[in-house]
Amino acid sequence: MWSNLLLIILLIICVITDLKERKIYNKVLFPFLIIAWIFHAITGGWNGLTEAFLGTAVGLGILLIPYLLGGMGAGDVKLLAVIGGIKGLSFVLMASIYMALAGGIMAILFLLYRKGLLKRVIYLIHGLRHGMRLSLLEENDPVKTTLPYGVAIAAGAIYQVYFPGVLSL
Repeated sequence: MWSNLLLIILLIICVITDLKERKIYNKVLFPFLIIAWIFHAITGGWNGLTEAFLGTAVGLGILLIPYLLGGMGAGDVKLLAVIGGIKGLSFVLMASIYMALAGGIMAILFLLYRKGLLKRVIYLIHGLRHGMRLSLLEENDPVKTTLPYGVAIAAGAIYQVYFPGVLSL
């Protein structure tokens, strides 16, 4: 299906830029969105275009509040909106559930391994066993790195492409 191919190409590009630069570029997103809308209009008429617009709006709305609260970048929000524009309303709703699961797993792994939290927990437990009090988090170590949430968005979308019947609305 043309939309799956378009989606996979978009996700590959966005995952690479998100991992390398922590950015998802408008110059990538907007052409994909316009192409998706045009294809939906050609293949589905007004109904297809309406589905694409609804998918775009819902994709944008799902991550808008986390963005406004400072929890993620604008590129992540726009990526999910473009996914909705390419695949439609029900796809973006289901993909967002898988995206949230993938994002949670990524966040846990990020904290455990990249920030050394697992090592600190082990030290804390060991210190408590021997009567010492240790801080779990270092106060002089602010979190300066970001989680490439585009990867979680891509994982949710890919999962929905290949396993569409696992959960259904």
